[in-house]
Amino acid sequence: MEIGFIGLGVMGRPMAGHLIDAGHTLFLHRVKEPSRYLVEKGGEAVESPQAVAERSDVIILMVPDTPDVGEALFGEAGVAAGLKPGKLVIDMSSISPVATKDFAGRIEKLGCDYLDAPVSGGEVGAKNASLTIMVGGREEAFERAKPIFAKLGKNITLVGGSGDGQTAKVANQIIVGLTIQAVAEGLIFAKKAGADVVKVRQALMGGLAASRILELHGERMIKRTFDPGFRIKLHRKDLTLAVDAAKALDLMLPNTATTQQLMNAAIAMGEGEKDHSGLILTLEALAGEKS
Repeated sequence: MEIGFIGLGVMGRPMAGHLIDAGHTLFLHRVKEPSRYLVEKGGEAVESPQAVAERSDVIILMVPDTPDVGEALFGEAGVAAGLKPGKLVIDMSSISPVATKDFAGRIEKLGCDYLDAPVSGGEVGAKNASLTIMVGGREEAFERAKPIFAKLGKNITLVGGSGDGQTAKVANQIIVGLTIQAVAEGLIFAKKAGADVVKVRQALMGGLAASRILELHGERMIKRTFDPGFRIKLHRKDLTLAVDAAKALDLMLPNTATTQQLMNAAIAMGEGEKDHSGLILTLEALAGEKS
């Protein structure tokens, strides 16, 4: 296929690389020095989202936030300006479910299909092509996109209609964020009580507390390796989506709100660019522990 890819950050770079390796022709926007190797692999850098859309049958977006998606789609020289009926737009960013429904409707009025397909798995999942992909949109569009998704992830689910993929991602981010907080608090408690946190984590990995968060991020917390990964700043954005949606639904999510506030504190302390496992640094500061 001829595929356009907009957004070549920590996640987007390896995802685009897998598609090039699979033999697809890729037209790339936002090529910066760290993603220059994708051009050397055979991708072609183009100057605007409109140019991407004009030259591609499928256009993938992987950008940070809701305004970024809106600008890429509908801003000056945006994707919408380069679309012709029959093309497929796939937004793999993590953004507002409400905005997603609006974006989908506007793209579909142009005679094109739209899927929201946010991912989970972080940089490791992107590099290993083992992402979980949560998809919202029409089933026919999903079937068309499945060969692309298969090069990027392992657990690929059509959740429902437009916006439902983003809703699933918000739920995912609630669970991940709260679990990171729980693992951090458990390890801080163990250290404060005088136990060997390495052995505590090893013991917990064999019980009901075992999880991918304890496995991967618990190790990061112990080894103090907080290079992203997935930045606290971006996870805070996702939990803000959750808190805002809960308000609109008259729904109480008390622990989600607490974790969001802890991430606000982490950002205020200058830790926002660290991996979200670095939330332990904020909790340690609150506990009077030296990092």
